[in-house]
Amino acid sequence: MKFITKSLIALFIGCVLSSCKTSKEMTKEELILIESGTATTPFRILKITDPLDYTILRKKCTNVDFKKDKNVLPLLIGRMKATLEEANGVGLAAPQIGLTKNIFLFVRVDKPDMPTEVAINPRIVKHPEQTICFENDGCLSIPNLSGNSNRYPWIEVEYYNEHGEIIKERLEGYRRGENFVAIIFQHEFDHLQGVLFTDKLCD
Repeated sequence: MKFITKSLIALFIGCVLSSCKTSKEMTKEELILIESGTATTPFRILKITDPLDYTILRKKCTNVDFKKDKNVLPLLIGRMKATLEEANGVGLAAPQIGLTKNIFLFVRVDKPDMPTEVAINPRIVKHPEQTICFENDGCLSIPNLSGNSNRYPWIEVEYYNEHGEIIKERLEGYRRGENFVAIIFQHEFDHLQGVLFTDKLCD
C-alpha cells in the first residue's frame, strides 16, 4: 500500500512538472527547417488552401523541450518574429510555419509600444463560463477571410518566456481598436490544438 501511494505521488509530481504533456526534442526535419535561414529570415506561412499545409495546421502540438532545444530556440524565435513582422500580424503559432510545437508569438496590444512576446508550452488555467462574439477574427493561414468567433472575455494563463521563466497572468480585452490581447492569446493557443477560428464561428 505504501509503495502504491508513493508511486501515485511520484506520478502526480512528474505530471505537474511536465504539465501532463509530452515534451519532445526537435526532429531532424524540424531542425533543418529552422536552420534554413538566419534570425532575420521569415518562414513561409502555411495556408489551408494547400492540402499538406492543412494537415499540419490540424495537428495537435507537443511541448518544447527546453533542455534539449535551448540552442535552437533563439533562431526559431528570431525567425518567427521576422515572419510576423513581414506579415503585419498580431500573432503567429509554430504550426503556421510547419512546426508542431507548443510555442507562439503574440503582440501585447495591452502594453505601451505593443511589444511582441513569446509563449512557450502555454496553458489556459481559468476562464469564465460566458463567451462573447468577437468581430472580424482573421488568420494569416486563412487569407482573405474573416468572421466572428466565440471567445472568452478574459483568461488566466501560464506559460514560459524565451528565458525559461514561468509567467502567470490574467489577460483581458476583446475590443479591436482598444485591447484584445485575450483574444489573440486564445486564437494562437487554438492553433496549438489544431483548431482554427473557423471552427468557432458565431452569428
